[in-house]
Amino acid sequence: MQIREVVVTGKEQVVWQSGELDERPGPGELLIKSEATFISSGTELANYTAKDPDVYLPGKWCSYPWRSGYANVGVVRAVGDGVSRAQVGQRVFSYGPHASAFRYPQSRLLVPVPERLDSMTAAASRMAGVAASSILLAEIRENPWVVVFGLGLVGNLAAQLFRIRGCRVIGVDPVAARRDLAEECGVEWTIGGTSGEALDGVRSLTGAGGAHISVDAVGHSGVLMDCLNITGTEGQVISLGTPRVSVPGDLTAAFNRIHRGRLTVRGAHEWFLPMYPDIGNRTSQFSKQQMLLEWMDRRLLRVEPLISHRMRPAEIKAAYDGLLHQPDLYTGVGLVWG
Repeated sequence: MQIREVVVTGKEQVVWQSGELDERPGPGELLIKSEATFISSGTELANYTAKDPDVYLPGKWCSYPWRSGYANVGVVRAVGDGVSRAQVGQRVFSYGPHASAFRYPQSRLLVPVPERLDSMTAAASRMAGVAASSILLAEIRENPWVVVFGLGLVGNLAAQLFRIRGCRVIGVDPVAARRDLAEECGVEWTIGGTSGEALDGVRSLTGAGGAHISVDAVGHSGVLMDCLNITGTEGQVISLGTPRVSVPGDLTAAFNRIHRGRLTVRGAHEWFLPMYPDIGNRTSQFSKQQMLLEWMDRRLLRVEPLISHRMRPAEIKAAYDGLLHQPDLYTGVGLVWG
């Protein structure tokens, strides 16, 4: 069958091209027809801009030419032998690509989408899956103060998730529009200004003890230092965003703060979970995504205000460049298929 798909061919080069797909799924495979996909402004843009050096290494998962995308909602059109995780006609969330149709192994993530959720909103839940690593790794005790630095897409969602878990959440971002959007999504306290002003603002809310948990949702080493400085004794620092830019600094100051404050620092890269439960009811990618879709269906987690653009696949170049160069306008971008 004829399909259309997004392919990143080089640094800041992307095309929407035609291709052929054998529509007969093999054993353990499904054929899925896409309804909506969502763009990751972190991983996808890092590969689009060649910040990840693996794009130039043949055989790597993101090497050019790279068929991008890993947030897909579509309808199952056919199943191969042995498929048990989905049925023909079922609408499912998957880690599928930006393509009109694709074959997909059931060993990767497949989650049924609640009927009330529209496909684009469900596809955007992928970014909540990234943010959820922070609440799954943090030790959340009684009524903690949590500070989330960076209120872009992932930071906003992380702040909402901590709020759902009963925490007192402060969002920090220098951009007023991001703070306003976070407040619209239910984040009670937001703070702007310079780094020093933001830290003073957090202390005025939390008291001299500082935060119990701080989260770097930016992926910047300087922000991690702010997290270390605002977190109280025996508190937790969560590194949620992936640091990709070198920053000069004094490592001794950072380690001294960790040492004297008896701080726990956790990296929250999302792939620490197995795809499906491997021991009893162990948390997995599957159970995490089920939880998020249910919270969205119950209107506890608000994702729809973060979707600024619903674009056609042929506009993929404009979508990537908008996210790259106008992030305050392009807060979240999805592609509408069909």
